[in-house]
Amino acid sequence: MLVLCPTQLATVVSRSENTSLPVIGALLEFNQSVLVSRKDPESRKKAVAQLIQRLTSDGYWPQMLMFPEGTTTNGRSLIKFKPGAFLAGVPVQPVLLHYPNRLDTVRWTYKGTTWMEAIWLTTSQLYTNMTVEFLPVYKPSEEEKKDPNLYADNVQKLMARALGVPATDYVMEGKVPVSKLGGLSLPLESPARDALTELRRDGLGEHEIQAAIDRIIDRCGEDTEGSKVSVEKLASLLGLRDRRAAVHLCSLYSKGESVDLRQLGLSVLALSGLKDFGSLLHSAFTLFDREHRGSLSAQQLSDLMGALLGVPQQDTTALYTVACSGGPLTEEKLLRVLAQHQTYRKVKEFLESSEASVTLPKAKGVNNNNGLSVIRDTSPPHNKKQE
Repeated sequence: MLVLCPTQLATVVSRSENTSLPVIGALLEFNQSVLVSRKDPESRKKAVAQLIQRLTSDGYWPQMLMFPEGTTTNGRSLIKFKPGAFLAGVPVQPVLLHYPNRLDTVRWTYKGTTWMEAIWLTTSQLYTNMTVEFLPVYKPSEEEKKDPNLYADNVQKLMARALGVPATDYVMEGKVPVSKLGGLSLPLESPARDALTELRRDGLGEHEIQAAIDRIIDRCGEDTEGSKVSVEKLASLLGLRDRRAAVHLCSLYSKGESVDLRQLGLSVLALSGLKDFGSLLHSAFTLFDREHRGSLSAQQLSDLMGALLGVPQQDTTALYTVACSGGPLTEEKLLRVLAQHQTYRKVKEFLESSEASVTLPKAKGVNNNNGLSVIRDTSPPHNKKQE
């Protein structure tokens, strides 16, 4: 609140779910914040209309404080800015927050320290240093006014240079950072990495893991009980000693205590290097072609790609259109597109590069950052804000 006072109590955009939080909810209502439900398209449309109205009110409404990433990161890079703050095409003033403290207690990401732990660690300090840096007002060009995404990207690069960190194309989907490829979402880290780690932690050796994957694929192919299983059945199927390991495996792929074996089995198989890409795709195609028609529907393709990549796919329309041109989507067509298409062949390259460091016979550990630094950080973070 102290930071907001010099800016004449700027309003903010927030998730509608935050109104139920103690204190914070009351402050959001007092501030007349723009509230948006991420699950409701109509709510998002309404929020965009409110946002543009306020930003173009010629001073009737106070300034707006926007968080262009829409989440917290570890401060070692900037993920892609959301276009909301740039839709109105009005000037913005980038603002950087620095926390020059000996201990890093103020950030949390999708893995590791939770927001409650961050609050506890921060409040346990005698004080927390924070520096607010106002950059010059950025006035968009005519081209940027017409293209909010271009405007957002240019401001992101400007702020990244000021922070001395890279500007990346990663976005958050759910709780996972992903890069976009023709509508597909390629995760920074496949949950299969954590799944393999959990299996090893429970005491399974490499040959036991291979046998467990085979049992999962065989179980899916039987199609007698469906592909979804409970925690107990998963523990039994994998031969896990600790039920908590099965609970954790389920949590990697779903919110409840159940999991679709096709997602678990295929994502781990894709990462393991046990099959070449053609054989892997054949296994996946067979599992999702439930009616044995020799072709897939648009929804089945979406589910298949989600299982291979380890994260749900929200937009496979473009891939489906390209792959099924001239008739139904067959396995041969899909393999050709994923192996040869200028854009989608990168999916094959992505899976092959991911499996290179996790091939089961050679695996002694798991590289959890895949060569990228968007997860962990031991230096003071920079939380970015934009006004």
